[in-house]
Amino acid sequence: MTTTSPPLDVLIVGAGPCGLAAGIEASKSGLSHLILEKGSVTESIRRYPKMMRFFSTAENIEIGGIPFPVSSVKANRNEALQYYRKVAAYYHLRTKVFTEVKSVVKQGDVFRVLTTKGDTFYAYKVILATGYFDKPRWLGIPGEDGPQVSHYYDEPFKYSFTKVVIIGASNSAVEAALELYRHDVDVTVVHRGEDFRSTVKYWLIPDVKNRVKEGKINTLFGSCATRIGPDFVRVHNLSSGEITNIPADFVLVLTGYTPDAELLQRCGIELDPDTQIPQYNRTTFETNVPGLYVCGTVLAGIFTEKVFIENGREHAQAIIDHMMGREIHKVNELIQRI
Repeated sequence: MTTTSPPLDVLIVGAGPCGLAAGIEASKSGLSHLILEKGSVTESIRRYPKMMRFFSTAENIEIGGIPFPVSSVKANRNEALQYYRKVAAYYHLRTKVFTEVKSVVKQGDVFRVLTTKGDTFYAYKVILATGYFDKPRWLGIPGEDGPQVSHYYDEPFKYSFTKVVIIGASNSAVEAALELYRHDVDVTVVHRGEDFRSTVKYWLIPDVKNRVKEGKINTLFGSCATRIGPDFVRVHNLSSGEITNIPADFVLVLTGYTPDAELLQRCGIELDPDTQIPQYNRTTFETNVPGLYVCGTVLAGIFTEKVFIENGREHAQAIIDHMMGREIHKVNELIQRI
């Protein structure tokens, strides 16, 4: 089934904040566009923990020049969902949700974009803004696919009066541990490092460390999980070699996420074998496939902490500038998060 004729000027894959920003810039430049999204608009944010608050100030995650009004300095999940939906509607962005892209193939001067539903779209340019939240980093240990195990955390009430083991010590793990503790959950954090990660939101560190000091959140640092059983997690202490079974009704494996490398490769993009970073021009964001661009966190490979909404949203303007033959907007590679 062919659904675009003649070809679009630009087709965007992914309707997160960076994909929406690309749609806005394309619209402003008079380019015909369509945004394909495998889930809902800003699907990743929808799947964030329900009580999550952003690291960044609201002004740093605005798109399209539309102010982001919030009840506090930093937006929460619900405010972000409302904001990005309203911005998409304001700019009349063309979106087709719950449509997963299977492959992007260049045929002469036109790209053929095939979806898992069998639909085919044609466009002169394609922007991949697929983010990274769909692909959890699996530990590769027995029992990780059990029904009591999740690589995502949404809200605490399900876990009240149970024992939960959290594997990981980054933002998501710390936020989950604090929320669970405050909702009558017996929490244990397992991490191979000797402390929580240095990238954890600065206002969470004193809170979580004080709860650990008080014995309200248990930690097993310098340790790694080697097996997940139906009611336990087997933990190996990396220094002493001691093996311990930790009781667990539920296990949250919060060890991060990575972009969909297989999709990028199916699109013809070359990836660094070690970092999974796609080959792209640092100024224009065009990949080794002429006319095919990467935008947002998808270009970060395994280093997803290096690209986020604050700087990822700027990729869109540079990309559209390049398409239009204009002077290219200079992107801040890394912004100090506040």
